[in-house]
Amino acid sequence: MTTLPAGQPSAPGTEAHEQTEPLWKRTKAASHFRNKDDEFDACKLGMWLFLTTEVLLFAGIFVAYGVFRMLYPEAWAAGSKSLGVGFGLANTIILLISSFTVAAAIRDAQLNRQFWLKVNLLITIACGFAFLFIKFFFEYSPKWADGKRPGAWFDYPYTTSAYEPLWWGVYYVGTGIHAAHVIIGMGVLFFMYLKARKKAFGPTHYTGVEIAGLYWHLVDVIWIFLFPLLYLVH
Repeated sequence: MTTLPAGQPSAPGTEAHEQTEPLWKRTKAASHFRNKDDEFDACKLGMWLFLTTEVLLFAGIFVAYGVFRMLYPEAWAAGSKSLGVGFGLANTIILLISSFTVAAAIRDAQLNRQFWLKVNLLITIACGFAFLFIKFFFEYSPKWADGKRPGAWFDYPYTTSAYEPLWWGVYYVGTGIHAAHVIIGMGVLFFMYLKARKKAFGPTHYTGVEIAGLYWHLVDVIWIFLFPLLYLVH
């Protein structure tokens, strides 16, 4: 295969063709990979390793939850009764919908359905906003105002257990770190949306969307554990 000498202009019509050709067709594998398949496998393996460390992070919270619940069951029952099961269930449904739409976005990229790729990414982001709105406006704000706070900030006058501040500590740490992951996931998905507007993803290049989808699925799975442990324990 011949190439043009360095510094020479491209062949007539080449630049116009590159401007009309989708970006995903022009995307090449990084120089240290043999091809796109090797690059995709390496990126996916790296993401799975990262998700493993995230599981270890939440595992510490679950261990603390189990130990304190065994030691102070009355505090856990009292704290759990203060949570609105309806709000927790609504957020569970929202995240399950978002799992479907982010999976659909990956499939859209694989099938080159550019319009639906962008739509499903936006729906997933909107679900994240809805989740956070319910969490902060309907759950965190009223509880904090009532004095149901963690540790030394606890000031709820009708508590039935001296160890209830421990419950609220676990509750705010677990759901707060999870909410932070939701915000990060929304940022990643919005970045994918901006790239999708430039037609950066297609049948032969959809690594970014799939990696973002894996992270979002982790957010959903963690909530599937948090919901029954926190809201249904009583």
